[in-house]
Amino acid sequence: MSSRVRRAGLVTALVLPCSLFALQSAYAGLGGTPMTPPADASVSSRTVQPAASAASAAQGVMHSASSAASSTTASASYTVRETTLGNGTVVREYLAADGSVFGIAWRGPQMPDLSDLLGSYFPQYVAGVKDIRATRGGRGPVAVDQSSLVVHSGGHMGAFNGQAWLPQALPAGVSGSDIQ
Repeated sequence: MSSRVRRAGLVTALVLPCSLFALQSAYAGLGGTPMTPPADASVSSRTVQPAASAASAAQGVMHSASSAASSTTASASYTVRETTLGNGTVVREYLAADGSVFGIAWRGPQMPDLSDLLGSYFPQYVAGVKDIRATRGGRGPVAVDQSSLVVHSGGHMGAFNGQAWLPQALPAGVSGSDIQ
């Protein structure tokens, strides 16, 4: 093997992991921190206070006014961070009080890179899609509904949409239908 080939292999071995790290650091994933928006993106945030759960509300009605406040469970607020990418695709990240992403939704003319958005959950999603395709075949909308990961994705050229969330990480008073 010539020294030129060895050098090229060494450069590739050093540059490839660095370039992959650079790509991965541009985005975070589900269960992690919010993504770092690309330079051509715009970002806005809002805090949401979900309604108290029906069970908590019913429990509060059963007690006197003075004890109702102590017996009801307050719902945790969360932040919705909306990033509009340069291509027009909108990505909403749902952040728990600790800053971790418990849900993601997207819509727009281009499908976002789900490996970036789903992070460490992407292999689980791919396995779920393979199972669906093996039983149902073909193309079309996908609904991976597992105890630790839910992903709904669909659309067509020019109009894609989807949602993903971690059921175990949803704050009190929040359901999967709130991820939009």
